[in-house]
Amino acid sequence: MKKLSIIIPAYNEEKRIGNTLNNYSSHFEDLGKTAALDYEIIVVINNTSDRTEEIVKSIREKNRRIRYLNFKQGGKGFAVIEGFKEALKGNSDFIGFVDADLATSAEEYAKLFFSIRNHDGAIADRYLPQSRVYPPTTFRRIVVSRIFNFLIRSILQLPYKDTQCGAKIFKRRAVETMLPHLTMSQWAFDVELLCVLKKNNYSIKSAPTVWIDKEYSKINFWKAGPWMFLGIIRLRLLQSPLRQFIRIYDKFIGFIPR
Repeated sequence: MKKLSIIIPAYNEEKRIGNTLNNYSSHFEDLGKTAALDYEIIVVINNTSDRTEEIVKSIREKNRRIRYLNFKQGGKGFAVIEGFKEALKGNSDFIGFVDADLATSAEEYAKLFFSIRNHDGAIADRYLPQSRVYPPTTFRRIVVSRIFNFLIRSILQLPYKDTQCGAKIFKRRAVETMLPHLTMSQWAFDVELLCVLKKNNYSIKSAPTVWIDKEYSKINFWKAGPWMFLGIIRLRLLQSPLRQFIRIYDKFIGFIPR
């Protein structure tokens, strides 16, 4: 029987974490009855000031496959990295992460898992023809995301159309390889992760998904955009002969990777 660790980073998620954990618990419990798949859910609470921990504790009483970590430090990348470390302490064959907002349902996440097959991992891709996004993405958001993806593909030579969708799963060996090389906790975390895997010749599949945009899920791209771009430039420097100047670059722009 294979085991999957599902990491859920949670920053002030009291309005959504309960529904997400109930949805994932119910679906994967049912799935375990018909498929040779065991699972655990690791909620990584980070820099939270609301009732997220209290809600997770309550639901954990009903499902002991749920456990959680709580950190004062913030950042999605930081939370996922700590979740990776925790999952690797156990015997999981697959380790992945998903956003806490239930934009990716448990059913879709399970489909992502089963799509891996002979690959080393799978990432949800909202831009494949078979994918569905509800409600339809605004024109402005499409333009911004496509510009960002163009920069990723041209500067970093990554082949993926959607690096930012918050649903990804990898085989254990891929996580073990990437973990020591992950340094970025903010906007470019997903991109760095995929860069490390590409550099080490891991095969990552882009899979179609159904993605439902949730209330309170909006990202201020105008605020985040410059930092996402700077993160891409930093990754390019790390891959180039100029990587010895990365400390000067960090000091100049005040970029803090963790």
